[in-house]
Amino acid sequence: MSGHTGIEVAKPFIDATMNVITTMTAITPAAGKPFVKKDTMSSGDVSAVIGFTGEKNGSISVSFTKQCAVALVKAMLGDDIEDILQDAKDAVGEIANMISGQARVSLQDLGLNFAGSTPSVILGDNHTITHVTNEPVMVIPFSTEHGNFFVEFAFE
Repeated sequence: MSGHTGIEVAKPFIDATMNVITTMTAITPAAGKPFVKKDTMSSGDVSAVIGFTGEKNGSISVSFTKQCAVALVKAMLGDDIEDILQDAKDAVGEIANMISGQARVSLQDLGLNFAGSTPSVILGDNHTITHVTNEPVMVIPFSTEHGNFFVEFAFE
């Protein structure tokens, strides 16, 4: 992240996350203090990972606890839930895509241009998240009245 601090780069992800979650679900998350991740364990039960390509390679992941994912899906779909697992996968992928897209627009203002890939969604307790870089992974924790979720990103 030459020339840019982690906090400077975290801000577009925080802003995009707040905006997307609030708009899509009417649930307002609170952002916690970003920190550097020490391992590859996911902090949540449902995660979407999106790779970035461009001037640098990198990735973003959005990881929700089960309780939080279910609350978001219900807020997005109302009573139209047919298959909670499939709907949660779709919703988490869609949310990650929107956060990624909005964050990339803001990162362009910092002179960082990226294209994003299609999200891959991972379900299950204690899964691992692999970022495409050996650089430190920044984690931004978010809390809601329905549980927590985490946005991670890394660039090389």
